[in-house]
Amino acid sequence: MARTPLSPATDNNTMAEKSTRDHIVEAADRLFYENGYAYTSFADIADAVQISRGNFYYHFKTKDEILDAVIALRLANTQAMLDQWERAGANPTARIRSFINMLVANQALIMQFGCPVGTLCTELAKLNHGSKEQATLLFALFRGWLRKQFEALGHTADADALATHLLARSQGVATLANAFGDESFVRQEVQQMHAWLDRCQVRKGRRRA
Repeated sequence: MARTPLSPATDNNTMAEKSTRDHIVEAADRLFYENGYAYTSFADIADAVQISRGNFYYHFKTKDEILDAVIALRLANTQAMLDQWERAGANPTARIRSFINMLVANQALIMQFGCPVGTLCTELAKLNHGSKEQATLLFALFRGWLRKQFEALGHTADADALATHLLARSQGVATLANAFGDESFVRQEVQQMHAWLDRCQVRKGRRRA
């Protein structure tokens, strides 16, 4: 997962303060993913960053405040990744393939912990947590970006349906990869998603013919 760069600081004290806060958020991000939000304590995060409780509470008073910061970090990192795919992809098809290939690029983590977006959204929904709608914005980012790519491919009427289908299938693959721990399953499903994308292009071409 990409890291969000620190904002420019006006002096060393401010920079150190921001750096400590960023380290807390990044550690919480990792621990929420690996252990779950409910099973991660203040002490776990403080130990991971190796700071005192007093220093920790200076930055965050509640775990919900940390959760909000983690979601904000994930949103920023997701947007940065989508922007990178946009710049690097020669065409909409290549950009969509970047999304599909994310399953392979993160295969080891997904097999061990599941999808970071899906697991967080599921846990917050079960807890009926107030931040569950904010976490869902992570899915909305992917859905909106994929819809834009399918529209660019000429799927004006069904772009959102195709985007939602691909997003849902990728989540299903991540869930089963975590359950089965089968690398060949992930590769097989990724190949099938690429083949499905090829068929989407064929259907588009036939409609224009």
